[in-house]
Amino acid sequence: MRILLVEDEPDLGDAIRQRLKQERYVVDWVLDGDEAWMYLETYWTEYTLAIFDWLLPGLSGLELCRRLRLRNNSMPILILTAKCDLSDRVTGLDAGADDYLVKPFGMAELLARLRALQRRSPQIQPQQLQVGDLILDYGTHTVCLQKQSGDKQFLLLTPKEFQLLECFMKRPNQAIGGEQIVKLIWAASTEPTSNVLAAQIRLLRRKLAEIGSSCSIETLYGMGYRFNIILDPE
Repeated sequence: MRILLVEDEPDLGDAIRQRLKQERYVVDWVLDGDEAWMYLETYWTEYTLAIFDWLLPGLSGLELCRRLRLRNNSMPILILTAKCDLSDRVTGLDAGADDYLVKPFGMAELLARLRALQRRSPQIQPQQLQVGDLILDYGTHTVCLQKQSGDKQFLLLTPKEFQLLECFMKRPNQAIGGEQIVKLIWAASTEPTSNVLAAQIRLLRRKLAEIGSSCSIETLYGMGYRFNIILDPE
C-alpha cells in the first residue's frame, strides 16, 4: 500500500514514516500542502491512504481534503492535529476527513486507525491475495506456496520483495513497465535505478523457482515484465 504523509514537523514526520515502512507501507512524506497537492496530481490513482496534518505551510490539511472531495476522490484520509475541541473535529470531518487523531498520540493508535480505515474502505484489498499457487497474506505479511497435496510452503521475502510480488500478483499475465513498477513500490524520494529493479526481480524470480512455484516473471525486452500464471500445472 502507498501512503501520502503530509507533516511539517520533521521529527514527527520522520518517526511516522519509519514506523509505516516497518509495517510495509510505501510512504511519500512531504512537509507542505502545496507539494502534497503536486504529489496527489502526479500519483493520483496510486495512493491507498493519506495522512494530513491540519496546519501546514501552503495548503492546509483541510484544504487538501476539500480539493480531493471536490474531485470525487474517496481515498481514506486521516487528519493529525493538536486541535481537540469538538467544533474542530466536526470541521475536519465536514471538510472530508474520514478520521481524526489528536496530538500527541501513540504509534500503536495511529496504526490501529489506519487498519480501521482500510477495513471500512471498499477500495482497499482483502486480507489475502491468491494468484496461481501463491497466497499473499496482508495480515501476517507472508507468502506461501499452496501445494497440490494441500501442504503449504512459506516463501522468505524481504519487505521490498513482498511489495514487488504483490505488484505482480495484482496484475497477472499483464505486461507492466519498469517505470510503473518503480512508482508503485518505491517512495518518490527514493526511486532506484533500473539496475536495482532488475536485481530485485532476479532475486524474486530465483526464490519462486526454488520453492517450485508455477508462477514466473518474464522479461519483456523493451517493454518491462510479465507475471505468468499457470492455473493447472502438470
